[in-house]
Amino acid sequence: MNILIRVDSSKLIGSGHLMRCLTLAEKCRQDGDRVTFVCRDLENNLSRLVQEKDFELVLLPRAEARDNLTGYAKWLEVSQEQDAADTIAAMGKTGRPDRVVVDSYAIDVVWEQLIRPYTDEIFVIDDLANRRHDCDYLLEQGFHHEQEQRYTDLVPAGCKMLLGPKHALLREEFYRAGKRARTGSLKNILVFYGGIDMTGETLKALRAIVRAKLPDINVMVVVGRTNPRKQEIYEFCQLYDFMEYFEQVSNMAELMQEADVMLGAGGGVALERCFMRLPALVTAVAENQREGCICCDEKGVSRYLGYWNEVTEESIVDSLHSIKAEDLLAMSLKCEEIFC
Repeated sequence: MNILIRVDSSKLIGSGHLMRCLTLAEKCRQDGDRVTFVCRDLENNLSRLVQEKDFELVLLPRAEARDNLTGYAKWLEVSQEQDAADTIAAMGKTGRPDRVVVDSYAIDVVWEQLIRPYTDEIFVIDDLANRRHDCDYLLEQGFHHEQEQRYTDLVPAGCKMLLGPKHALLREEFYRAGKRARTGSLKNILVFYGGIDMTGETLKALRAIVRAKLPDINVMVVVGRTNPRKQEIYEFCQLYDFMEYFEQVSNMAELMQEADVMLGAGGGVALERCFMRLPALVTAVAENQREGCICCDEKGVSRYLGYWNEVTEESIVDSLHSIKAEDLLAMSLKCEEIFC
């Protein structure tokens, strides 16, 4: 099968959409499919990761900023009609795709109907349930209330729905990693707020950990290659013997296995945490993460601290002081149930 994946990464979008598409692409390649990525050349994009993974990449040209685009439309930097035209033009290099996979909050039925004549199938990855799609498959792998009803009237009647964590796109490293038996200890702390961390949660968390004065701890700090504060984070870590700095890691499963608790953001990484049975103190760093973070808290797999501008160093310190061994063990056990 010839598969085209339309996905972007940027300072605004972050890296999560690209990373989960890379995971999907790896699985497709194992099945013998040819996979080509079509990505726009946006500011601080991570498209080079596509080539590092030996996938074909077609870069759509960088567009001039448009003041009339609002909300998620800013992600494309062009209209959906223009983006569809650019993607169809890219097919001249990729060949006619049997399936087009699209992962973008900026794309909906408008783009998909323009692409429809140029492919056999359209596969949408989404978790907002806020717009109509013309697709044959829809993957929604996160945590949400009333998940079965969220896409009613938003997809065609014959669309195959893949809903919930049991359909999670997890990298092979997570399946290879052993799942450590948790003891409830609070010695190894993993800090990761996404590849870019535009709201600066990493430094906030690190300062809180220092202020908490927890005994005999080790802190593993992970940042992405395009994190704008990575030098400051690195220098902060150098001040403390118990902090280890990691950049653009390829062994996240191993780090999660070693950790007793994670301080991090919502989004796709929540699925990875749960798969590794790792308790977490979670901050929503984007509006679309709120519901998932609340659901995870209600399911008992993590503790939701709040939206990023509500979470302070003091509230993180309080959470670190108040969490008990039985809380961590209970979260770990609940994580086990998510994928059943």
